[in-house]
Amino acid sequence: MNTLRVLLLGDLFGKPGVNIFIRHIDDIRKKYRVDATIVNGENTAFQNGMGITPDIMELFKKYKVDVVTSGNHIFDKKEIYPYLTNNSDLIRPANLPNIAPGKGFTTFVCQGFLIGVINIMGRVFMSQHVECPFRTIDSILMYLSQKTPIIFIDNHAEATSEKLAIGYYFDGKVSGVVGTHTHVQTNDARILPGGTAYITDLGMGGALNSMIGVKKEILLQKMLTQMPAKYEVATEPPYVLSGVIIEVDTKTGKSKSIETIYLVDHESL
Repeated sequence: MNTLRVLLLGDLFGKPGVNIFIRHIDDIRKKYRVDATIVNGENTAFQNGMGITPDIMELFKKYKVDVVTSGNHIFDKKEIYPYLTNNSDLIRPANLPNIAPGKGFTTFVCQGFLIGVINIMGRVFMSQHVECPFRTIDSILMYLSQKTPIIFIDNHAEATSEKLAIGYYFDGKVSGVVGTHTHVQTNDARILPGGTAYITDLGMGGALNSMIGVKKEILLQKMLTQMPAKYEVATEPPYVLSGVIIEVDTKTGKSKSIETIYLVDHESL
């Protein structure tokens, strides 16, 4: 096998995000000839879409997800802390303090090839105080690039400029840099000059007529009044599931193509 086809899906939000993934993952894998699956799952908690639980990780395992990445909501559910400590298929941003539970990168084997995955968090317009994402990834690559040329970065960040900077800085050093966190798929998927596949944001899985998966009425009222609001997951159809398929050369780690997925489902879950 000279190439691998890797599916990367954006932030799945709440129960609708998980269920739309479950409904369509088999068809997506068949249609796009998917070899490996990486999903951002930091917003999958059924109650309010903030955090992830061990039960949801077991669901992802059942549906053959290889790695689950995360972001600023990774620690919202305390019950995930032991799982982060004891397992390598769920990772948190690598530039969070080292004393925090979990690791910021991992590897897995697909079709006999080792694939590395790095999770990072941006600093621009983000509430957390984290280490420099550029230096953090550089440090990880000193180790990881000796193990495999096939490496993907989930860049969980707010500012498009910072996301693009990560893409250009690591162009030619990793197979793909994909953005998460804003939940809106961007129209800039491409192969950068050095051979790295790039997209500013993968998008999301969840209710389409929502605001990042939350009931739009709640966030609109919050913006109009500037008063606190309790977030609730939007559950009404239609639903969206979005991400990319990246085809990577197994010898060089360079990407040959990137194709966006933007699936809209009008049927109730």
